[in-house]
Amino acid sequence: ASCISLCAFLIISFFLPPLQPAPETTEIDIDGGIDQDIFDINEGLHTCFLSWMQERNSIIGDNYRWPHVIPYVLEDSLEMNAKGLILKAFEQYRLKTCIDFKPWEGEKNYISVFKGSGCWSLVGNRQMGLQQLSIGTNCDRIGTIQHEFLHALGFWHEQSRSDRDDYVTIVWDRIQSGKEHNFNKYDDKTSDFLNVPYDYNSVMHYSKTAFRNGTEPTILTNIPDFMDVIGQRMDFSEYDLQKLNRLYNCTSSLSFMDTCSFELENICGMIQSSDDNSDWQRLSQVPAGPNTDHTNMGECKDSGYFMHFNTGAGGDGSRALLESRILYPKRGFQCLQFYLYNSGNENDQLNVWVREYTSANPNGTLRFIEEIKGSPETYWQLHHVSLNVTSKFRVVFEGVRGSGSSDGGLSIDDINLSETQCPHHIWHIRNFTHLLNTSPAGRNGAIYSPPFYSSKGYAFQVSLYVNGTTDNPFNLGIYLSLISGANDDYLQWPCPWQQGTMILLDQHPDIRQQMSNQRSVTTDPLRLSESSSDYTWDRPDKVGSEATFPNGTKYMRGPGVGTSTFLTHERLRSRNFIKEDGVYILLTLEGITTTASTTTTASTTTTGSIIQPEGPEVPAFCPDNPCENDGVCVMVDRASVCRCPAGDNWWYMGEKCERKGSTRENTVIAVSSTITVFVVMLIVTITTAVCLKKKYRKGRENKETLTLEE
Repeated sequence: ASCISLCAFLIISFFLPPLQPAPETTEIDIDGGIDQDIFDINEGLHTCFLSWMQERNSIIGDNYRWPHVIPYVLEDSLEMNAKGLILKAFEQYRLKTCIDFKPWEGEKNYISVFKGSGCWSLVGNRQMGLQQLSIGTNCDRIGTIQHEFLHALGFWHEQSRSDRDDYVTIVWDRIQSGKEHNFNKYDDKTSDFLNVPYDYNSVMHYSKTAFRNGTEPTILTNIPDFMDVIGQRMDFSEYDLQKLNRLYNCTSSLSFMDTCSFELENICGMIQSSDDNSDWQRLSQVPAGPNTDHTNMGECKDSGYFMHFNTGAGGDGSRALLESRILYPKRGFQCLQFYLYNSGNENDQLNVWVREYTSANPNGTLRFIEEIKGSPETYWQLHHVSLNVTSKFRVVFEGVRGSGSSDGGLSIDDINLSETQCPHHIWHIRNFTHLLNTSPAGRNGAIYSPPFYSSKGYAFQVSLYVNGTTDNPFNLGIYLSLISGANDDYLQWPCPWQQGTMILLDQHPDIRQQMSNQRSVTTDPLRLSESSSDYTWDRPDKVGSEATFPNGTKYMRGPGVGTSTFLTHERLRSRNFIKEDGVYILLTLEGITTTASTTTTASTTTTGSIIQPEGPEVPAFCPDNPCENDGVCVMVDRASVCRCPAGDNWWYMGEKCERKGSTRENTVIAVSSTITVFVVMLIVTITTAVCLKKKYRKGRENKETLTLEE
């Protein structure tokens, strides 16, 4: 216990290296321009603390499993940005597994998430009541949070598997002295890899530079192509999900509903409606476009299909309805994602409907959701449509022929439906390979998004450094800035607690297999600029600099806050980030609030999400434990208080649990106290009687000399 206390003190006393100066005067790096992995962040954790964690961890045995709905508490010590990201990480678990999270309501065992020194968790359910999980400084990345919760759910690091030597080589003489235990290997009596192949892509795998003592890698992949793949912190890999779903017997995920890329002839159970006068066709190409589907982009022979509605045939107003299978909602809100190719006429339109089935309308009632139309383009375009269905339903795609000539039509592909929130905005960047090949590093190579507005009315913009900053080339750098907008006179400044999320979309056709890369920043209204006393998130016309839109309109752009190490170019090419020579960046800027008992984002507050107000305030462990005799120290009103252990007939007491009491001891004390009181009372009684007798005798002797006066 004293070792742990000393280590906790050392952890709190340890500070990460100071943030490096921002590479440009108007960009602020939230991670100091350093791409730190978990082991870098945790470098300050004392060896005895890490050993204490290691020697008590195991995943073998059902008693280490959590229930499918895990109680949690988000402690006040967490940074606001981390709180919002933890809620987003929970949404990824719901989308891809059967694991859910709920605010703690008095359950025996629960996870207390707090801001400690570094990013760490015990492995498995330790059956200890309050079980801590630390999301410390620089740990607020969704992949890092997923990583730590996978530890809590019962998983070791991937390179700790008993068969790891078949796939990687640990170079021991390159490891920092005293850090060798981080590369321990566990036999199959301690760790079960659930008959899933070794996973270089796992979010639980160390990177090649883990704990190195110089510049050479400490982990070599036996297949060289994976050297720059290991250590990703983007999202769950396919094998991560296989292992988690096997361990917890998941047969389906909670918020996923449907996906379809039309590769099978049954078109995912979709049906052609009888309420129209035309049909959708399953094709692999159309002369006027598209030439390939979006799923495979023509790379796979004898595959690659999509659904097409020909607007070159039939008369104006001809329509074709394609309906999904019947779906059963649980949460009351859904996000429909799909790709659309318009090779027809600008007056052609795609309408999205839902057919809802209720007891009053058992045959279903159509409800209009959204109309999509625009000029024909020569590429697939991503669309998101928000739904709010509470009864069983079908999604209906209605193609409508507009006026004017058409040589093509409307095509749809890679449909995904989930009970999640849609992103608020989409930034599509075309000709991305050309930008990679020609853009210089630094400000001259940055490109800027169109202006967007948040639901609160704040105008913002995102800048992407295609080839990184001058200090960090060969990376994507990304920054979010507030810009001058139409509502500035009516908004609160500095901008308070809006979380901006920037997602580089992995364009895998199945949303469950996507490994998108994202970062979030939160507008702390009290944050000061690094070079002045101005508030970073104040009005752009006060703290920003003048910029110009492509159409020549001038505006003010505030400081950019983000990271110069958003994604390496190697990882950029490792997934389907670039497709049809374009990338998609999904953007959301929404409010995030917190009280002593509640943490919510704007989307979870307004949509009836699973997120509910938390239970009573739970005291956190003390940073240093002064309690003796296995007493537990907790923080109550910011003061250390010892909770002393007790048994059936014994207990410890005192400010530090330094004294022991027992039933037998108390009996002796009680009897002794009774005898003592009796003796004292007897002495007082005898003394009083003697004094009264003497006083009475003296009074009689002086009686004749007394004179009574009126």
